[in-house]
Amino acid sequence: MSTAAQHDDDVTGRAGDPGEDHRSDGRRAPLVEMAEVGKSYGNVQALRGVNLSVYPGEVTCVLGDNGAGKSTLIKIMAGLHEHTEGTFSVHGISRNLSSPRAAQGLGIATVYQDLALAPLMSVWRNFFMGNELRKGLFLDKDTMRRVADEELQKMGIEIGDLDRPVGGLSGGQKQCIAIARAIYFGAKVIILDEPTAALGVKQSGVVLKYIAAARDAGLGVVFITHNPHHAYLVGNHFVVLKLGRVSMDAHRSEVTLEQLTAEMAGGQELTELQHEMRGVGA
Repeated sequence: MSTAAQHDDDVTGRAGDPGEDHRSDGRRAPLVEMAEVGKSYGNVQALRGVNLSVYPGEVTCVLGDNGAGKSTLIKIMAGLHEHTEGTFSVHGISRNLSSPRAAQGLGIATVYQDLALAPLMSVWRNFFMGNELRKGLFLDKDTMRRVADEELQKMGIEIGDLDRPVGGLSGGQKQCIAIARAIYFGAKVIILDEPTAALGVKQSGVVLKYIAAARDAGLGVVFITHNPHHAYLVGNHFVVLKLGRVSMDAHRSEVTLEQLTAEMAGGQELTELQHEMRGVGA
């Protein structure tokens, strides 16, 4: 088996293999659902008529170029901004999330590009940052070290010395710590904001494996990315945003990597540009 093929097998896994037709149907309720959701900032409409469903055990990939509306979508789901149009439902109940704490209380966790990790603090301190365990007046360091080690190992993450500063870890390892932390503290839906954007090929592969692990553990994963190749490795469903609107909404069985890449590259707009460039060349 080639190295690339072996990498694909490692990432896609078995239980929630996106290579299988694992279509969501009426027998399972979505964890999160958007129906005709829009968001306006004064006269500027950042999102219009967005429909999106996140199911347990699936990765929903949201792709788009800069300015497509991905950040606004994240902010609505994370409780940073309230939507101004449509319906946003969590576990079948219509919600207007007024804060990130409200989203977290409903099992929605967001892992941003900056990861909210303290570089000079140890791995286990970062794992429990803001949720420290105490024994009387003092931190229960032994329990926090043990639990952090157990939870990271469940995800297949080998850190070694948990007392080392998290700043000395690779970008992929930092992403995985943030994902494992969100799962441990009760997340049912994890929103990942461009987790592979600043990583090389090897570290991106590490993160994609843990995205697949979260999916196979039954979580609903929203993978925000501008990289169709990364999305297609782990994704079950693909939504492409352009200028705040959905330009593609397809299950894995309905779209090829080439079609997804073409849509991200501009689709019809790119075809028209090619015709124009041929005319210039003539």
